Amino acid sequence: MLFSSISFLYYFIPAVVVFYFISPKGLKNTVLLVSSLFFYGWGEPKYLIFMLTAIIQGYFFGILIEKYHDGSWSKFFLTVSILISLGLLGYCKYADFFLTNFNAITGSSIPLLHIALPIGISFYTFQILSYTIDVYRREVTAQKNLINLAAYITMFPQLIAGPIVRYSDIAIQLEHRTHSLSNAAMGIRRFLIGLSKKVLIANVIGELAAISKSPNESSVLFVWMYAIANVLQIYFDFSGYSDMAIGLGKLFGFQFLENFNYPYISNSITEFWRRWHISLGSWFRDYLYIPLGGSRVSKWKWIRNLFLVWMVTGLWHGAAWNFVLWGLLFAILLIIEKLWLLKHLEKLKLLRHFYVLLFIIVSFILFEASSIEDAFSVIRAMFGASNLPLITVESIYYLKSYALLLIISIIGATPLPSKLFHLAETYPTSEHIVNTLEPICLVLLLAVNTAFLIDGSFNPFLYFRF
Repeated sequence: MLFSSISFLYYFIPAVVVFYFISPKGLKNTVLLVSSLFFYGWGEPKYLIFMLTAIIQGYFFGILIEKYHDGSWSKFFLTVSILISLGLLGYCKYADFFLTNFNAITGSSIPLLHIALPIGISFYTFQILSYTIDVYRREVTAQKNLINLAAYITMFPQLIAGPIVRYSDIAIQLEHRTHSLSNAAMGIRRFLIGLSKKVLIANVIGELAAISKSPNESSVLFVWMYAIANVLQIYFDFSGYSDMAIGLGKLFGFQFLENFNYPYISNSITEFWRRWHISLGSWFRDYLYIPLGGSRVSKWKWIRNLFLVWMVTGLWHGAAWNFVLWGLLFAILLIIEKLWLLKHLEKLKLLRHFYVLLFIIVSFILFEASSIEDAFSVIRAMFGASNLPLITVESIYYLKSYALLLIISIIGATPLPSKLFHLAETYPTSEHIVNTLEPICLVLLLAVNTAFLIDGSFNPFLYFRF
């Protein structure tokens, strides 16, 4: 079930909200848990077994890790829990990838398992890992209430696309959280903004990306239209879902951390990764990069650490070599920046932003491609290394057709709209007008989104495969 679907907007979420708010305080987490399990099992109920197994082992091992803190058993229980969590993820997500490569290397013909990837498994696996590791580090106490822990792990607002919510961030909120009309109103507003980013921008720009990628209508201009549409679609798709998750969290009394901070305005790759998918970057920093020694080691070990972290980051996004290469590309760029380029970027001003955008556009071609060969084919075409015409009549037609949306999307990926709205909110004479018009605009946004969802068939979600 997608957030951007009629069934979610008009059946699932209204029913959950009604049951949630009429339930006594002691049952609210139970309502969230049951709703989340229903949401998760909507398409493939059989995959609930993986989630329930992960939850139960995390619950019991968390208690055992805390109970035996003063002995070696604590580390043993943590290790077993990590192996189970990663084992479930590896079996579901990477088994066929490793079998395919093993067959290619050895000439074997071991049959593939053809396991469908359970939705959200990468996200809830990382949440369980952070929980048990934090219990081991004594940064949090083990949760004794299975319902509360399960509600945290399965919580449907952030289950399929993040942000990756750590137990330490909402441990208190699981038992004591405040519900108010103002929080609910902010949550609904944030949700509808995210829905609009997904439906009205990401989906429509995705249509342009699909058209521009067509080999039948190709030209250099078409390839560049695809490349630009691709990065915009990925950003508005993923940040839109994060906005919806944060908004739904507010509706139910939770405060989730921000996951995006206008990454396309970055002036370096280093800055880009401080702004893009913030919860994932901080997770790898705290649970992999720093335990490896971070930057407090020799130069060569630090380089090794970066390569390991970014190879794993690539693999986390998908079980394919193009994701691994995508991660290693960023490792190389970050190493070059930290060793040499960052100090020079300070003097370049306009060029530094162009450099970042160019590499991001190229990297996301590799990210989105079905294979490394396809990615390099597109990249070669971008820079005129293929036998493609520079411009065609069709490319001009589609550029004119989508020009306004592209301009709106580019502006929307900057802080400018937010700053203008904040200025209007705080301007003394316009505050009343803004407060009056905002609910009307939000209702109209919902109506327009609904019309697009009913009328359109193009409603993919890129991060389902992660």
